[in-house]
Amino acid sequence: MPKRASVEPSSDLAHRNGDRPAAETDQIRVRGARQHNLQNLDLDLPRNQLIVFTGVSGSGKSSLAFDTIFAEGQRRYVESLSAYARQFLGQVDKPDVDAIEGLSPAISIDQKSTSHNPRSTVGTVTEIYDYLRLLFGRAGAPHCPHCDRSIAPQTIDQMVDRLAELPDRSRFQILAPVVRGKKGTHKKLLSSLAAEGFVRVRINGEVRELSDSIELDKNHAHTIEIVVDRLVQKAGIQERLVDSLTTCLRRSEGIAVIDVLPGDRGNVITLPVEHHSSRAADTGAEYNREPQGYELVFSENFACPEHGAVMEELSPRLFSFNSPYGACSHCHGLGTLRTFSPELVVPDPNLPVYAAIAPWSEKDHSYYFNLLCGVAEVSGFEISDRWQDLTPDQQHAILFGSSEPIAVETDSRFRDRHLYHRPFEGVIPILERQYRETSSEVYKQKLEKYLVDQTCEVCHGLRLKPESLAVRMGPYRITDLTSVSVRECLNKIEALIGSDNREPLLTARQMQIGDLVLREIQARLRFLLDVGLDYLTLDRPAMTLSGGEAQRIRLATQIGAGLTGVLYVLDEPSIGLHQRDNDRLLNTLIRLRDLGNTLIVVEHDEDTIRAADHLVDIGPGAGVHGGRIVAQGNLNQLLTAEESLTGAYLSGRRRIATPDSRRAGNGRRLLLQGANRNNLQNLDVEIPLGKLVCITGVSGSGKSTLINELLHPALEHSLGLKVPFPKGLAVLKGTKAIDKVIVIDQSPIGRTPRSNPATYTGAFDPIRQVFAATTEAKARGYQPGQFSFNVKGGRCEACGGQGVNVIEMNFLPDVYVQCDVCKGARYNRETLQVKYKGKTIADVLNMTVEEAAQFFENIPQASSRLQTLVDVGLGYVRLGQPAPTLSGGEAQRVKLATELARRATGKTLYLIDEPTTGLSFYDVHKLLDVMQRLVDKGNSIVVIEHNLDVIRCADWIIDLGPEGGDRGGEIVVCGEPEIVATHNQSHTGRYLAQVLAQHPPGQ
Repeated sequence: MPKRASVEPSSDLAHRNGDRPAAETDQIRVRGARQHNLQNLDLDLPRNQLIVFTGVSGSGKSSLAFDTIFAEGQRRYVESLSAYARQFLGQVDKPDVDAIEGLSPAISIDQKSTSHNPRSTVGTVTEIYDYLRLLFGRAGAPHCPHCDRSIAPQTIDQMVDRLAELPDRSRFQILAPVVRGKKGTHKKLLSSLAAEGFVRVRINGEVRELSDSIELDKNHAHTIEIVVDRLVQKAGIQERLVDSLTTCLRRSEGIAVIDVLPGDRGNVITLPVEHHSSRAADTGAEYNREPQGYELVFSENFACPEHGAVMEELSPRLFSFNSPYGACSHCHGLGTLRTFSPELVVPDPNLPVYAAIAPWSEKDHSYYFNLLCGVAEVSGFEISDRWQDLTPDQQHAILFGSSEPIAVETDSRFRDRHLYHRPFEGVIPILERQYRETSSEVYKQKLEKYLVDQTCEVCHGLRLKPESLAVRMGPYRITDLTSVSVRECLNKIEALIGSDNREPLLTARQMQIGDLVLREIQARLRFLLDVGLDYLTLDRPAMTLSGGEAQRIRLATQIGAGLTGVLYVLDEPSIGLHQRDNDRLLNTLIRLRDLGNTLIVVEHDEDTIRAADHLVDIGPGAGVHGGRIVAQGNLNQLLTAEESLTGAYLSGRRRIATPDSRRAGNGRRLLLQGANRNNLQNLDVEIPLGKLVCITGVSGSGKSTLINELLHPALEHSLGLKVPFPKGLAVLKGTKAIDKVIVIDQSPIGRTPRSNPATYTGAFDPIRQVFAATTEAKARGYQPGQFSFNVKGGRCEACGGQGVNVIEMNFLPDVYVQCDVCKGARYNRETLQVKYKGKTIADVLNMTVEEAAQFFENIPQASSRLQTLVDVGLGYVRLGQPAPTLSGGEAQRVKLATELARRATGKTLYLIDEPTTGLSFYDVHKLLDVMQRLVDKGNSIVVIEHNLDVIRCADWIIDLGPEGGDRGGEIVVCGEPEIVATHNQSHTGRYLAQVLAQHPPGQ
């Protein structure tokens, strides 16, 4: 018989146990990704590596990282839960991808603001405040809010032990305070004490016999203490002492006063008592302390024996400003109260009284006019007088009311005129009542522009009750740690522990209780330092953080969590970060990777790209021109890829040229004097006009404060807008050289899907006019309004012109279903029968900006506006793309393009905050060209920026610092980039010198 071929029994096993698991566990395999503009991508990503996705804006990086890989990881997790749990997490749609293998649990760390809740702070988001509450609640030493006396409950044994330390033969008496600082004759009390057998009392510091006739003035406050016993310190009195103290504590609700009588005090040891602070009560009369004698005060309660301030036993909830047990009762833990600001209610004091009250001058209202006439008659002024000419008393009467009755004449078409008299409530009390009582959201929003957040006058912005604020760890209250920068907070924590061979500020007992908690606080503070957030304070509201700051806080929190085997997807963590802090951020990312995690980072920063373990470049262009993998692998593979724009800029094949020379400007300038808001150190800042001016400095140095909080409102005020002059600025000079100020930030261009790039830029108006001018439209009598999806006429009424209908689900998120009538076209059938060059209005809205610019090239009004969108790198965006789906950087560039399309006055000042956010090298190049064009027209640009390519192309730099937070707020250096680069104290200058050496002027 022929021999059967031998089969290797181990080969199949090797295949199953070796090759396949390795492929699954070492790689994330993506097959057939088609989400948004992705071109059916197949991709293998190594696990436990730092992977960076690069490419031009709109190329598909976020579509792959967030909308495909993260979305699928999230969807699989959510689907593993019960239907009950899913209703709280929301439903994630399955991305358009064939398969993803080797996927780990995914966590997204994006740039969205942490919280819009005013109660959320940096401390609560990072959980550091929770650890601080635990520390103070378990190991804190409370003090009296009034006298700062350290208080704690004591047993009778502790009291006896203390008295045993008095010098031998010391004379003392035990007093039980029964009345403290109360008016009255107190005859009944004195009679009852005598009936109980007590012989003596001390009244207002003087010992009196109860058998005497004691007459007290009922109109004066008195302090009465029972003399329970009189003793001499010697052996054998302990039993009597215990009985006397027991009687004393029973009669005085837990307080015993030991009056050591005059005599030779000797070497008395007074031990420090750790007392527990208490509830603030009315201050009682102080105990008498004679020079020769002294007193000891004992309490068996959590109470100040002197002021009677009582408090519950310490617990973490006592330090929570979100709990009624710890929150300030006046502001309910917010630290601020929303009040109507007199400066906003009367923004322009040069106006006459009848026109100066802004909320009442918006429309003709005879009732308010009559009120002002009545106040004027009583207070002795004319309503035609200018507001600033009124006396302070007259202004106060108008704003806050007067008790003197005024004559008010009612005028109504429904009834006869009627004159009546009543006290005037005041403008601000009237507004407060209307804001409180109105049910109209529109009217409420109208009044909100006159509201400001004012610091609470009770807690002074500290959010907590006085009793909570009186608890200390060492010398620090909890707010002493949260109101300083993260760096300073870490220094104070280390001082408490006694690091660097210093003596600890905590007792041995506190160290034992708080050891683990203090170590966790230290670690989390260091994580914040590592991501460049050392300038933040723990009490800073989370809603005031920038997107980059919020993202880095979440990054620090994730490191603190110490998870392994997780897929982290990050969206440009370097946003808003100075070049100096980039190394620390990169070390943080590497540490997160080394814990055993996979990091996918969407990033444009050169340092991050060069530090990556694995690179994926998506492109080559944006929108329909992107969605392909141009290069993948290590840095050399990216640099040599011919199609890669990122590789071209990194390798030097393409360059952003440094200008040959700097503009001289128009010789005019803006001068800000006395800028002292937030951390600004009373600066005088000169901003030359007719130039591209760059405001630089490390994060937290004061750039946004100077430009957004001082310069912008001061300019608007000087241009006649109803904006009060900002507090923290003495004067602004040189405003006559400016006739318009435009802020281009990253706020959305619209909050509803009805707003889109076409409507915002104004390009849609001439497009609608083109359709209205067609032969078909004229024959039907259509006007341009027929082609608007925001008004009735041509729009589809089944969906209201939105193209989709919203279906509310019970335990799932709202579902948007394409309209059955118009099939997503937004318009009715008749309107869609009108065509221009074979295209309907719906077809035009579905075009990209680039396609539309070519399509309407013969319509100058439309093509010029569309071309500016192409110039700022938004050619890939669709004309009808809903505004909420645009990123912050895209929204900012839409605004920039809109301004670029307008006729230049030559006297416009543009204020732009970090315009390179989310932009690749190629997009930064295009953006710089646009900004230079604006300045070439005679306008001025002030830009806050960290990007060195923008900084080196500026005409003038104002560098703030030298550090962030309380160590910043000063001008380090001003001048042209070449001057700043030589300054040895400027962090910006140090990095600028390196980049100018690589890209000298003209190259």
